[in-house]
Amino acid sequence: MRGWILLLFCCGVALSSPAATPPFEFARDSFGFANMTVFEYKNGVARLRRGDDAKQKRYTRRCFVLSRSAMQFRKFARFEPHAPKLDDAQLAARVREVTRRAAWKPTLPENDRVVFPGYAGVREMSQERGRVLQDNVGKGWPTYWRPGNWRMILEPFRGYQIETHQNLNATLARGDFFAAFLTTLPWHIDINHAVLVYQRIPGSHPGEDHYLAYDSNRPEGPRELVWSERARSFSYEKDWDFVGGNVRVYQVYGKPLQ
Repeated sequence: MRGWILLLFCCGVALSSPAATPPFEFARDSFGFANMTVFEYKNGVARLRRGDDAKQKRYTRRCFVLSRSAMQFRKFARFEPHAPKLDDAQLAARVREVTRRAAWKPTLPENDRVVFPGYAGVREMSQERGRVLQDNVGKGWPTYWRPGNWRMILEPFRGYQIETHQNLNATLARGDFFAAFLTTLPWHIDINHAVLVYQRIPGSHPGEDHYLAYDSNRPEGPRELVWSERARSFSYEKDWDFVGGNVRVYQVYGKPLQ
């Protein structure tokens, strides 16, 4: 009798434990449209947009929003590609249902997730229904007032970055995602941006940890963040909108008020 009670107790614990977050696949789980920058860049140096390009309606200031939303869809949504598609109003309501759930909440079991019929993943859905998603995943301006922004001014550089590196590895090791705020403030304004780090990969040199990240400015493929044990700092790869090199990294959306 005691054996049956113990078995039932153990089964109950197993059934009630949080669901594991499925692996992130860039070609399926990232958004198919870009977060456009407010400025235009040449070799990583920003300048004001001019002419017709400055006047056109563009989807900007959403790097934090899209990094958070990609994580929320992976944790709280389920896709049924062979089911009939929703109309715009129904789709908008379900997008808001996903993105209004706190990103740091545990992953939902498959049967409890918000269902999106007619698509295999976020990328396919956002390529076809991009405007519906852009209008409903969230506004960009509240990210300027996030409580966690104070860290880029007050937190000590090396000690905090060592702790962040350890937290990044622990987060990925338990199968979760790490939304990262990348900045060179307060000394420079070379980058002030958010990405979603989703996978640790083998490094090319001893003492380095390499990570793949979804960068909403570049929907064409993953970007790479690197930790150097020798320098005790992170670096982000060079591209048209960043000169490349050292960045300070802060986790966002990992807990309340972060």
